[in-house]
Amino acid sequence: MDQARPDFSWGFPFSAVVGQDRLRLALVLCAVHPGIGGVLVRGEKGTAKSTVVRALTALLPAVHDENGSRPARLIELPVGATEDRVVGSLDLEKVLRDGERAFQPGLLSAAHQGVLYVDEVNLLHDHLVDVLLDAAAMGRVHVERDGISHSHAARFVLVGTMNPEEGELRPQLLDRFGLAVDVSASRDVDVRMEVVRRRLDFERDPARFAERYAGQDAALAAAILEARDRLDSVELDDVELRRIASLCASFDVDGMRADLVLARTATAHAAWRGAGAVTADDVRVAAELTLPHRRRRDPFDEPGLDEQQLDDALRQADEDARAGAGEPEEPEPGSPPDSPPGAEAPDPDTDPEGPDDPGPGGGAPPPPERPAGPTGTQFTTKLLEVPGVGEGAPGRRSRSRSSRGRAVRSTAEQGHGLHLVGTLFAAAGRQVDRGRTSGRMILDSADLRGAIREGREGNLVVFVVDASGSMAARDRLSAVTGAVVSLLRDAYQRRDKVAVITVRGRSAELVLPPTSSVDIAVRRLRGMKTGGKSPLAEGFLRAREVVLRERLRDPQRRALVVALTDGRATGGKDALHRAKVAAGLLADSSVASVVVDCETGMVRLGLAAELSRQLRGGYVRLGELSAQQVAGVVRAAA
Repeated sequence: MDQARPDFSWGFPFSAVVGQDRLRLALVLCAVHPGIGGVLVRGEKGTAKSTVVRALTALLPAVHDENGSRPARLIELPVGATEDRVVGSLDLEKVLRDGERAFQPGLLSAAHQGVLYVDEVNLLHDHLVDVLLDAAAMGRVHVERDGISHSHAARFVLVGTMNPEEGELRPQLLDRFGLAVDVSASRDVDVRMEVVRRRLDFERDPARFAERYAGQDAALAAAILEARDRLDSVELDDVELRRIASLCASFDVDGMRADLVLARTATAHAAWRGAGAVTADDVRVAAELTLPHRRRRDPFDEPGLDEQQLDDALRQADEDARAGAGEPEEPEPGSPPDSPPGAEAPDPDTDPEGPDDPGPGGGAPPPPERPAGPTGTQFTTKLLEVPGVGEGAPGRRSRSRSSRGRAVRSTAEQGHGLHLVGTLFAAAGRQVDRGRTSGRMILDSADLRGAIREGREGNLVVFVVDASGSMAARDRLSAVTGAVVSLLRDAYQRRDKVAVITVRGRSAELVLPPTSSVDIAVRRLRGMKTGGKSPLAEGFLRAREVVLRERLRDPQRRALVVALTDGRATGGKDALHRAKVAAGLLADSSVASVVVDCETGMVRLGLAAELSRQLRGGYVRLGELSAQQVAGVVRAAA
């Protein structure tokens, strides 16, 4: 598509990332129209995500406020920030010194007319992400707390970066970002050489390097300012608006946010290329940036946008736009008249009713050790909870002390927010000693009381999956894998880290070390091998090893071992006895556990229940794991 914009090479750090044109375009469009709602940048480590974002600030127009003109700011929001620090809070110094209620602005105020950058946004607590995205969408922050009612402007370009291997954002939060871009390092040798060369040149003489690209950066900044000034005059007629609505309907996106963001992005793109009206090309570019992350209905869906599906949807949208304008439709020659968007023509060489591809070996019978195959029915699971109160990372599983949640009591220690009632009670008993007989209460720093708050934490959930022959022989593995996927989805929603251990043959294999990326766990599970004996003792010992090693890395994250087994330990002599001993060792290490009994049939040996008693943990039958079966919470024994 022809663009009126010159081809800027852009100074470092922009120019160093030669192959990231889509990311640079997304950032520029958000700079042209902050109402788009920001950019989510997803990519593997070492792809210069943070470098590109930081370079954007120098290209933004200067800010004019009551103090005159100043450069736009880049405000970084740490993952561990509190809500008070983000939105602002009561100015305690002014309260104690002057007896006046005053508001102390937070990071959102500081980011006004600049860039608010959140590195590793997927590790930020959900409630803070909600606050950020609400402010980015509305352009204002409203604070109602501690007797303060305050509102201020907060128009900024919100940019979040993340590595998907460290965990995903929930689909509901993905939708709140205006645009999303996936980046990866170039595999082109010349490009990689140029990146390294420019980085070395910058390190050798940063001032000279910046001077080399100063003219190009200034030209780009001027182009962004011109596009901003042109934005309000860009026309979005009913034909293109119908095209946008049809496109969003074709992809079955939730709500109307996608339509609004797509319209704003298409308008910004038209302004950026110097046009006076939005065209179909603008809509396509906008769709490539706004729709991919909105197609994820499930945390285990692959991100991205299929080009053929987009082409088909745009073709349908073009027909809808023509029909709305009263123009005759022009179907492509040879195309079926009623093909739905995204539908692919059948392959005459493929039998849709035929058997699955047997893979290597043709039609030979499967070997004793075979893949687990498709998962069974998935469902919403009951809450499996670690007993007691922890202090781990914010999540949604077990009770914990946290900086948010409901205040349960006050404390003389600071750091958990102000407990206003506790502070007033502490001061009330000292008023006579301070000589107060009437009027305003006399407060002192010694009166301050912090709040002990109770919320929820995320845990390390270690799955020990029995993949032995006794599980597969009775066609139970499909139900078990369905249950594990359901539990993994639950762990994703509760912000847990997960690890997966499979037990089969003569050993226990750690198929997935502790990670926040549960979609990787699902992929590993689908490739799980089955068959052979069941060395449960090795499974419990391996789980204990994983938990103890993880405690050294993250001492505050409590662990929960979830064992899915029928309890039939058959891995060597005295296998059941050794399994019980290993279970006792795991329990002695203060590890909470739950046994999911997968035994079926009329005659039950009850071996899984015996193991749960040795683990001193919780117990639930596979058929009772669904939240729809029996409402309640399954807690591991203390």
